[in-house]
Order: sequence, then C-alpha cells, then structure tokens
Amino acid sequence: MPLTLSVVTQEREVLRRDDIQRLIVPTSEGQITVLPSHAALMAGLAIGEMVAVAAGEELAFAIHGGFIQVAADEVTVLADAAEHLDEIDEERAEEARQRAAERLADGGAGTESFDLLRAQLSLQRALLRLRVRRRGSRSGVPAASR
Repeated sequence: MPLTLSVVTQEREVLRRDDIQRLIVPTSEGQITVLPSHAALMAGLAIGEMVAVAAGEELAFAIHGGFIQVAADEVTVLADAAEHLDEIDEERAEEARQRAAERLADGGAGTESFDLLRAQLSLQRALLRLRVRRRGSRSGVPAASR
C-alpha cells in the first residue's frame, strides 16, 4: 500500500498524492526515508531537499523548515516554505547566492551579527534552490501532479 502525501504551507497546498512509494526528507536530526508501514513519527524539518518517489517518477522540492507527521501510511509535511523544482527560478536563485556570498565575503564589516546570520541563511536557501532546480535539469524529472 503506497503512502498518501500532503505537503502544505501557510499559503497553499503544494502537493497531494496517494501513490508515493518512498519519501526522503531533511529532518532536524538528519535525513530520513519514509516507506509504507512506517512507524508513527513527528519530527521537525530542516532546510533541505525533499524527494518523493511515485511509479518511478521523482518529485523534488526545496523545503525550508517545518514539521512532518507520519501516521498509518499518511504523511503530512507542514512546511514553512516548499517549492517544487519547476517553481524555482534558477537565475534568481543564482543572483541571491551571489548577493549572500558577497555579504559573507566582506566578513560582515559594519553589520550586526543578525545581518550576518541572515546572509548565511540566505546563502543556504539559495544553494538549496539551485541544487533542487539542477536536479531536474540533470535527470529530466517530469513536473509534479498538482
């Protein structure tokens, strides 16, 4: 029996599928794989790549924190933000990466530690978006059913 997966953010339902064979998610404790008949689970999500596999199709997402709940082959991902690879603008992500890298390269001169932390998080999010987007470019991953 496959998993039923719902990925939601505060703004929208990103994905709902009932044919997921495997789900790989970045939790705050490390990456985990959820298979059918998985034990009940509630965990925090880290910033990272989530991959759902259904009938040989890989659906890649950039996940920016949140929570995952697994109960009786139903998986709910409550993400702070989630983007399917088709939603990621590679050029915009690259520009964000460059801006954040420049802020970090100057050593945070004249900035407060909060600004330095924001630049680090911005760089992390931009690199994640680029990794997820390029995954689709390499493998020709089909668009997710929405």
